[in-house]
Amino acid sequence: MSELFDEVDEEVRREQFKRLWDRYSIYFIALMVLIVAAVGGWRGYQYLEAKKAAEAGAVFEKAVALSEQDKHAEAEAAFTDLAAKAPSGYRTLARMRAAAEASARDPKAAAKIYDDIAADRSVGSEWQDLAKVRAAALLLDSAGYAEIQQRLEASATPQSTFRHSAREMLALSAWRNNDMTAAHKWLDAIAEDGETPPGLRSRAEALQALLPPVAKS
Repeated sequence: MSELFDEVDEEVRREQFKRLWDRYSIYFIALMVLIVAAVGGWRGYQYLEAKKAAEAGAVFEKAVALSEQDKHAEAEAAFTDLAAKAPSGYRTLARMRAAAEASARDPKAAAKIYDDIAADRSVGSEWQDLAKVRAAALLLDSAGYAEIQQRLEASATPQSTFRHSAREMLALSAWRNNDMTAAHKWLDAIAEDGETPPGLRSRAEALQALLPPVAKS
């Protein structure tokens, strides 16, 4: 008797499943098609992105080779073109290299490229700070201390990645513009930072020796 009940239950379950399948199979099939399409689309996207990155890498290497051959104008053009077309991973790097190549022919034009990068929040704070430092380095001989201070003071804070370079340039700019108080301020900041690189510390000490002593109150 129990076997008979089991067979009846099995038949009922098959009939219920058949009704459910007849009613909802189209939705199930559609869902499976969407999943397969989504996976295929994602794989295709990954492939295309990898292909673009590989192509950008090859173009970047060729531009670097031009720079190493002292073909700076051609290298600048190649980096500029790459910056306009490359995936995000290469775009900022190409912009930085284009500015570096431009510095050989026109430091102010190169500083403008760095300024554009520094103003672009999409590149990230470290790239922005590096661009600020490099722009200031190009203008160090021609700009007054007030301009260099405006450009670099925020990059000279204890939390900044490029604080050491920023402080050195601020000290040099202050010294060249006869602002000895500011020069002492930045040289002291260099001396008091335990993470100051040894070479920079030595240069700061040499510059400190050239300054007049601080007036005692």
